[in-house]
Amino acid sequence: CETCSKEEAKYRCPRCMKYSCSLLCVKKHKLALNCNGVRDKTAFVSINEFTDLNLLSDYRFLEDVGRTADAAARHCIVHSPATKRLLHCLRNKARGCNIELKTLPVGFTKRRENSTTFNSTENKFYWHLKLVFPHCHAEYTLKRVPDDKTLADILKPYIDPVESDPVVCQRLKIYTTSPESDVQILMKIENRNRNSVRYNKLDPSRSLLDNLKGKVIIEYPTLFVVLKTQKNDMVILGQDGSEPAENKGSESSSLSSMEEGEIRDSS
Repeated sequence: CETCSKEEAKYRCPRCMKYSCSLLCVKKHKLALNCNGVRDKTAFVSINEFTDLNLLSDYRFLEDVGRTADAAARHCIVHSPATKRLLHCLRNKARGCNIELKTLPVGFTKRRENSTTFNSTENKFYWHLKLVFPHCHAEYTLKRVPDDKTLADILKPYIDPVESDPVVCQRLKIYTTSPESDVQILMKIENRNRNSVRYNKLDPSRSLLDNLKGKVIIEYPTLFVVLKTQKNDMVILGQDGSEPAENKGSESSSLSSMEEGEIRDSS
């Protein structure tokens, strides 16, 4: 027994492979190692150690995943009339603001994450928003961001050297130490070929709603915060010399190629 080192081992933990002699030692080892005793079905197995039992385990694991996904897709709340009316209302309100809002099928991560709502009393969107800082490999998710808030105010808690949280400030040090004029806010243009990815440059002094007008949004906006002085592969529309700055024709009715590929894979 690897816990008491006295008795002969009778049991082996499926999770951490520790040997135990009794229920008491099993409980002690779980407490000491913070082990739940459940076998990790996704643990790495080298090709030299891979057996028919591992293959069968993987097959059953994939079957379980398929059943879980199917059960989630059939959930009555997801397909309830109230949920469909809410999505229809959101799309209509967005269309009234000159925003083409698209929603993904049930089961997609962005569909589950999205917490965007529309307040009819205030006649205002409260957006689910994702901020990506590629130079620091950092992402932050914001909920209930009012559409009349400027992008500069949205970014203050992250890149302002005075108002930002100390932990966040340290992580995004390259941004907080750079001049404000060096910061650019970009948003990916949807419905383009994968080998022709382009970004729209947004105006920090304008509200979130004003910046989203005339754009195609899939579920919720994702903003990329980049620095002009840092090298990146993000091409801003109109700055590559091959297309005009305003190319709204590219923002048409279908989903982006990435989402289309995911839909084909899931079907």
